[in-house]
Amino acid sequence: MPRNHFSDLFAFIAVARARSFTRAAAQLRVSQPALSYTIRELESKLGVRLLMRSTRNVSPTEAGQRLLDRLAPEFDEINAEIQALSELRDTPMGTIRITAIDYAIRSTLWPKLAKFLPQYPDIKVELVNEYASVDIAARGYDAGVRFGEELAQDMISVRIGPDVRNTVVGTPAYLARRRQPKTPHDLTEHACINLRTSTYGGLYEWEFVKGKRTLNARVDGPLVFNNAYDILEAAKSGFGLAYLPEDLVRPFVARGQFVSLLEDWCPVWSGLHLYYPNRRQPSHAMTLLIDALRYRS
Repeated sequence: MPRNHFSDLFAFIAVARARSFTRAAAQLRVSQPALSYTIRELESKLGVRLLMRSTRNVSPTEAGQRLLDRLAPEFDEINAEIQALSELRDTPMGTIRITAIDYAIRSTLWPKLAKFLPQYPDIKVELVNEYASVDIAARGYDAGVRFGEELAQDMISVRIGPDVRNTVVGTPAYLARRRQPKTPHDLTEHACINLRTSTYGGLYEWEFVKGKRTLNARVDGPLVFNNAYDILEAAKSGFGLAYLPEDLVRPFVARGQFVSLLEDWCPVWSGLHLYYPNRRQPSHAMTLLIDALRYRS
């Protein structure tokens, strides 16, 4: 294959991993029409269709998946070796892509990155907010963030935050019209603001623990969001009860804007952890970032 086809293959890998021409174009910093043309030209040169396109989705064909499985690890290794050359520089450099939920980005990642990045102007960090359990290597991420440290065997986990406790809250005005819940079963009598997760496409079930008893509650209400901060705003406006990290709602509880409910049922989870593949040595930039994010109690 001519050498100039390698950039076309790199573009194909980006689209196949992102499952979107728009997201891949943003990642590659090219226009979406230009990227579409590149893929069409590559398919024409190879004589085989690589991607199935629809109005809502892009997915590899059988041939495309075979090419992706074979080439993506090789391209990852090439990129890793090229990035490793930065170790020869006095100043660390490189782009680090991290997937995390919005709460992790705002509460933990951003406050630490705001102090870290000015020290290393040649390091770039891309934060992608998504409520999904993803294969970070297949999606082109360098790392992910989630609660707890139970991960796949080929991953390394580093704690970056303290334990987190979720709590149910509602405004005094909302609760004035209804009886306060005493157990999770009482939530059926309340309007609750739901979270939709992309991993399963369904609504998140509120999790409760009391002693050895665990209970998942399917709640209902007028609003569904896919991020914690919209849920917070809706709850502050009195649209119903919310189930959110305690540190996120603590200032509003202290000011009397929220009432904390079911406190003896609300669980404590192992804190946020950064996870990344163990199959290759982290770059200098990644090593520095891990150390900056590491939780120190």
